Amino acid sequence: MKSYCNVSSSSLILVLVTILLFFTSVNCEDPYRFFTWKVTYGDIYPLGLKQQGILINGQFPGPQIDAVTNENLIISVYNYLTEPFLISWNGIQHRRNSWQDGVSGTNCPIPPGKNFTYTLQVKDQIGSYFYFPSLGMHKAAGAFGSIRIWSRPRIPVPFPPPAGDFVLLAGDWSKLGHRRLRRVLENGHNLPFPDGLLINGRGWNGNTFTVDQGKTYRFRISNVGLTTSINFRIQGHTLKLVEVEGSHTLQNTYSSLDIHLGQSYSVLVTANQPVKDYYIVVSTRFTRRVLTTTSILHYSYSRIGVSGPAPPGPTLDITSSVFQARTIRWNLTASGPRPNPQGSYHYGLIKPTRTIMLANSAPYINGKQRYAVNSVSYLEPDTPLKLADYFNIPGVFYVGGIPTSPTGGNAYLQTAVMGANFHEYVEIVFQNWEDSVQSWHIDGYAFFVVGFGSGQWAPNSRGRYNLRDTVARTTTQVYPKSWTAIFVALDNVGMWNIRSENWARQYLGQQFYLRVYTPSKSLRDEYPVPKNALLCGRASGRVTRPF
Repeated sequence: MKSYCNVSSSSLILVLVTILLFFTSVNCEDPYRFFTWKVTYGDIYPLGLKQQGILINGQFPGPQIDAVTNENLIISVYNYLTEPFLISWNGIQHRRNSWQDGVSGTNCPIPPGKNFTYTLQVKDQIGSYFYFPSLGMHKAAGAFGSIRIWSRPRIPVPFPPPAGDFVLLAGDWSKLGHRRLRRVLENGHNLPFPDGLLINGRGWNGNTFTVDQGKTYRFRISNVGLTTSINFRIQGHTLKLVEVEGSHTLQNTYSSLDIHLGQSYSVLVTANQPVKDYYIVVSTRFTRRVLTTTSILHYSYSRIGVSGPAPPGPTLDITSSVFQARTIRWNLTASGPRPNPQGSYHYGLIKPTRTIMLANSAPYINGKQRYAVNSVSYLEPDTPLKLADYFNIPGVFYVGGIPTSPTGGNAYLQTAVMGANFHEYVEIVFQNWEDSVQSWHIDGYAFFVVGFGSGQWAPNSRGRYNLRDTVARTTTQVYPKSWTAIFVALDNVGMWNIRSENWARQYLGQQFYLRVYTPSKSLRDEYPVPKNALLCGRASGRVTRPF
């Protein structure tokens, strides 16, 4: 009789190893963090006047998200507003997963009374970011909050653990409600100058940050405003820059920092001054009328409050801001989210496969103010682009709906989608011929800001690129009548929003989508549509494939 137990020792070892690997993979799955958010209206008093705000779990700003590299975030959002709602994640790269991006080109809005659960993984990321509401002018009513992604315990961080970690969400604010601001834009006008600045949802001296003399603290500052760059400073103290949107930087020291729309910075501040209170100051940058707000840096046991005017900062000067921007460099020896040093990725030795030039403009179309990229002002479709692409719905968009360089022609409305191939390495030049500072963000990606320059970009401008240690980040500024060049590896398949971070310009068309495509249907390249995907527009009633 043949024995079924006659297994060779080598086969038995193979079986045991397979079982061990299976259980190891199960037990070593990256951890999950679960959040339940209820989005409601509520009264807020940011500038001393009652306004209708948008709250998350009754909070303005919204709850803080803390996570460790590679953790999975399960965020269930319940919409108790009377209007559709979406949350986007400024700087979170959603590896292989633009389905979770939370902008109108990828997701259907959450209808009133409904919910949607975002499933995100902060894959290979560290650093300081924020989330915000992406529809309409909801950002002008709140619903934004901070995201802190911490390094894994065994990955070294290039500075000693600080005594505390503070978040400052700063930006301009209007006393007009978000609906009135939306009507202003839809009637063909630009937004009025903001009424003030906020730090963590409060105005003048509205926040106190307590420190102990002699200790060092981390401050994470994000510009969550609608229209203006800001300058950040702390009276009597210096700022040691250590991180920019997921990149550890050379630890240069500054008296103040310019932070443009959508950008986030981490600085170390040592409480090495006499025991008293000091102003933390945020003011508008590049505006003739300067808005200022303050918080308090309070030394423990201090009995001496702040007094006198807050220390002034730079205002219209561009040269100092450009100089500062060029000093923000990658720390090549520090690790990022992985143990290997940041400098092990030699971005400057890779030859770009093509150059894309993007020029912003402020045209009038049909008698109304619009904003455009390469003469195309983005027209919102009736169906999210990602769903239209997935279901092959004709007539929603076509790839090539925006040219890859300025045409100089008259501006026009178009659902703008630019095509790109997976694994391309691309040079993008942002060309700004206007008199205002621009701020650009690319969803799903961090990119290398290789150069700034005045005037018209030309091929010989590459001779001024920093091809060694420029910082990798998710949002970059473009100075007036100037250009900014970036390198980006298109290693993230999906439909990704490229937009102005000036929210009036974004709302009136200064944005488009980059379709990073591969014919592969492998989960290694892109996740399929999630089971809980909301379907709307021409995708309503269709059947998705199982997740």
